[in-house]
Amino acid sequence: MFNFALRRFALAALILFVAVTLMFLMIRAVPGDPVQIMLGPRATPELQARLTAELALDQPIWRQLVIFYGNMMQGDLGTDVFSGRSVTQIVFQQLPFTLELIFASILWSAALGIGLGAYAAAHPNTLIDRSVAVLSVSFVAAPAFVVALLSLLLFAVQLQWFPAIGVGDGFWERLDHLVLPAFAIGLSWVGYIARLVRASMLEVLGEHHIRTARAFGLSERRIVMVYALRIAVLPVVTVIGVGMGFLLSAAVFAEIVFARPGLGKLVIDSITTRNYPIVMGSVLISTGLFVISTAVADLVNAWLDPRARTST
Repeated sequence: MFNFALRRFALAALILFVAVTLMFLMIRAVPGDPVQIMLGPRATPELQARLTAELALDQPIWRQLVIFYGNMMQGDLGTDVFSGRSVTQIVFQQLPFTLELIFASILWSAALGIGLGAYAAAHPNTLIDRSVAVLSVSFVAAPAFVVALLSLLLFAVQLQWFPAIGVGDGFWERLDHLVLPAFAIGLSWVGYIARLVRASMLEVLGEHHIRTARAFGLSERRIVMVYALRIAVLPVVTVIGVGMGFLLSAAVFAEIVFARPGLGKLVIDSITTRNYPIVMGSVLISTGLFVISTAVADLVNAWLDPRARTST
């Protein structure tokens, strides 16, 4: 298990390096003068030259990349052009809001999706199974930004059950502000996970060890909960790990619609002003989150199923 974890984290570091390098090059390839856009048309040539030197934009692209990685290894992601604050400080101030939104979304959607999928698989071809199938496909087909807008209009404006914007203060108020954004992001994942668990469960329920358990007279509930669900849930762990990237992108819509602070909103605001240090810092942290989540998902898979440790 230790060797598998070592190999997996080495691969994660390589993926992070390639992804951040590509993003760095793509940002630099955007046409237009970023210094002029950041400072505006009234900026003096001296001010433009000073900012160009500070951002190392007058250096060759390879040297800019070396400088970026050199600073990153020292924990320095640069300085915000407009506020003069540390990028690391700004990004890590926004990160908890995005993380709590993502974890709340995946938590409720995984709990409901696994329950629905397992129940549907245990009662195949019944009215409940077909109802779960219809609901799952409907959830998957609903885009996150549409769900966000409709839930905002219905539950916040019309019914006034939940607050419409902001994050609130204190635990219960923050939880109250989290309900609608987490609902909007997690709804489609309920459908994905339910369909995945149902298909996986049906396959596992036909295995020899399940038939043996039934032959020994074990209760159907024990067979499903103890012997089948543990194996059937393995694909879900992998999907959730990979899904972190999709959740990060979906969080952008939720943060904009519900006027929440977070990494997604920070990236969008920074891109419109061509604030390179903030964009690169946010992308680095987001990519790191995605890579780490997939690595952790692989480790959980290897812990649940030892055969996965020798498959890579």
